[in-house]
Amino acid sequence: MALERVMLSREKLADAVGDRWSDSELSEALALLTRADGRFPAGVRTLPADLVKAVQRERLLAAMIGAATEIGYNTLTVQNVLTRAGISRPTFYEQFEDKEDCFLAAFDAAAGRMRARIETTVLDAGPTWRDQLRSGITELLRFIVDEPEEARIVIVEARASSPAGLRRRDELLDHFAGCVDTLVREDLDEPPSAIAAAGIVGGIESVLYARMQKGEIEDLASLLPSLMYFAVLSCAGREAADEEIDDAAFA
Repeated sequence: MALERVMLSREKLADAVGDRWSDSELSEALALLTRADGRFPAGVRTLPADLVKAVQRERLLAAMIGAATEIGYNTLTVQNVLTRAGISRPTFYEQFEDKEDCFLAAFDAAAGRMRARIETTVLDAGPTWRDQLRSGITELLRFIVDEPEEARIVIVEARASSPAGLRRRDELLDHFAGCVDTLVREDLDEPPSAIAAAGIVGGIESVLYARMQKGEIEDLASLLPSLMYFAVLSCAGREAADEEIDDAAFA
């Protein structure tokens, strides 16, 4: 059975390449890919060279995400990525130094989408730190369900990747811990030590890692009350944490 090639959605392509090209150029790029079974036909001359290069990069990143999800970072090869992308080896090495370089770029792209969704949701949340934290965790759970391959790259495969991949993962966790600590300090008269925020983020990540390793992501929303209880307990004590369970019971 032939492996289905990566096909980029217009939304993802537009998000990835930004506003450097017109809608008509993006539409033409996607039309070419669709007509040619997910790869640019040889000798494309109707599109700007920089746009073709940017699209090729995004296709390689999507192929890396798919390959790492299916095969695992340690097992996959550059050829696995090329097969999914329908892109030649020389084109790959024009974009990336090696497998690790491509994986790190894929991690950055997936983590960036995760961060953007969570941060946008938190900005629109209620006024208290608990409202904002609840919104952030809720959106994280939604991201995993909506974008399971991207989420797996960030939460699961980064653990099994290279030292540089582990550093990327640690930096992302540190970022979220800093966000949690800021929320708490802005709203509590006696906030806990900053290490509490690191513990909250690390604990949530560990729970999600275990669920994703088992393939149990369909009902992640049911974890929200327990995750909020854990987070609020660490920051504001048992009485406040109990309110999260009570509120969930009557929701």
